[in-house]
Amino acid sequence: MLVFKAILPVFALIVIGYLSGWRRWLSSEAATGLAAITFKLFMPAVLLDGLARADLGQGLSPVLLLAYFVPVLLVFAAVNLLAHRGLRRASPFGLTAAYSNNVLVGIPLVTTLLGSASLVYVFAILLFHSLLLFSLQSLYAALGTGEKVSPRELLKNLANPLVIGLLLGAALNLSGLPMPEAFWRLTGWLAQGALPCALIVLGMNLSRYRLRPDASALGLTLAKLALLPLLVWWFSGLLPGLNTEARTVLVLLAACPSGVNVLAFVRAASDERPVSSAVFLSTVMAAVSLPLWMLLVGL
Repeated sequence: MLVFKAILPVFALIVIGYLSGWRRWLSSEAATGLAAITFKLFMPAVLLDGLARADLGQGLSPVLLLAYFVPVLLVFAAVNLLAHRGLRRASPFGLTAAYSNNVLVGIPLVTTLLGSASLVYVFAILLFHSLLLFSLQSLYAALGTGEKVSPRELLKNLANPLVIGLLLGAALNLSGLPMPEAFWRLTGWLAQGALPCALIVLGMNLSRYRLRPDASALGLTLAKLALLPLLVWWFSGLLPGLNTEARTVLVLLAACPSGVNVLAFVRAASDERPVSSAVFLSTVMAAVSLPLWMLLVGL
């Protein structure tokens, strides 16, 4: 019962957002404005507030980072290798299979199931998640198409409000700089509206795409929802010094659907359909696969 109580609000808000976009309950200007304030203000406040208060000594463990990112990089490399052999060019398929929607789905999921104290492990992963995978994808896309690697483009992909919120939160945490109570009250108020708005915006974004799954989209969805969490669950069990709570968080993050951000890395028109379908399908199927992973990890 706890499993369904945890995921029901998350996917209910995504459905509300989908219906809002499909039925055009909000004008395009209003929807764009909601998305902008959510990802430029509300979500960075969540990450800044949470990371600034987190016990990084507990979360920033080399074992924790290895347990998650070794399987992620394996999936990223393996899927890209298979896709490159078939397409003879770079594609965002590996990123789609390896990049989890850890902010929009992972944070509310972990908070509901394990409590806010467990978010320290989520924030530790988020510190490197986009930084590592977006940099690798940009580098691979440049090398795979014979283009010159542009440091400016790499920085442009990383210079988004979510990454800035993470970096500011980490800087506050590590500096030990005391902040007035009014500052924390402000970030707390902004953070309260973040997750509901973000999930509604996710649903609205999904309403723009049609579910047209082909073999590529089905394969990417299977890799994302089954292969990646399975590898994280297996590999994290081999590493010493990783507690059960941390391992559970890592498996849940790996089992989240593909992040919508991967669509920004689509370069070829022929890649848009499988990538958008995989994002859509993985989000829908996660309503079934996530409870199974929760049961596996003992929740």
